[in-house]
Amino acid sequence: MPHREKKVIAVLPAYNAEKTLEATYDDIPKDWVDEILLVDDRSRDNTVELSRRLGIRTIVHQRNRGYGGNQKTCYRTAMDEMGGDIIVMVHPDHQYDPKIIPHLVEPLMRGECDAVFGSRMLGGRPIEGGMPKWKYFANLFLTMVENATFYVFLSEYHSGFRAYSRRFLETVNFEANSDDFVFDTEIIAQAVAKKMLIREVPIRTRYFDEASQIGFWRSVRYGLAILKTMILYKLHRKGVWSHPIFRDRAAPAPPPSLAETSR
Repeated sequence: MPHREKKVIAVLPAYNAEKTLEATYDDIPKDWVDEILLVDDRSRDNTVELSRRLGIRTIVHQRNRGYGGNQKTCYRTAMDEMGGDIIVMVHPDHQYDPKIIPHLVEPLMRGECDAVFGSRMLGGRPIEGGMPKWKYFANLFLTMVENATFYVFLSEYHSGFRAYSRRFLETVNFEANSDDFVFDTEIIAQAVAKKMLIREVPIRTRYFDEASQIGFWRSVRYGLAILKTMILYKLHRKGVWSHPIFRDRAAPAPPPSLAETSR
């Protein structure tokens, strides 16, 4: 078991993950993770029952909040209620290999960066792994646009296998982000604006029927939302207009006074 001083929480944003959850859970290296949290986004299968049977701490949304909304609950709970110092997002559809978690966590433990992303492009041969060709080339195009916009170089911006430091999540205003898939791009834009340091590690992915993935037209809307985020980032950097996602998070409300409490 690795010696560490920082608490690592693995968060699983889940939606209809019954068929793949147990395999994902079994592959999580338990000696690298202190606690596991699953947030269910109103699944229509037995994801919640299986999660609880596996002994995973489970939160259930009363209504479907979307992929970004699910992540907000994951990060808020992992930090505020569970005291996490490093938060690793693991998709419970078993598309990403949880055994890679140590490679994501180690740089954060050493304080070398603020976030670590798994990259399918660095991992090599994503098409052989089953990635549709249209998705592969769309990924390359959007990554080129994002690198040109941010003036940084990442091999991929759209992987869902990520680890964040507590400092990262406390610095960016992730609560202001979209509840949809573009959340993943918005949080990177926020990080670049705040000069957070991101590192990448190579990963490989599995594409199969049970693995969650969005279809072509949903991907088109996602791509347009990414391009919109690039425009908003440029407006913010040039001082023209600052979208709420780039503004500092509001200070928490002060505790009620004794007089207010007694009413």
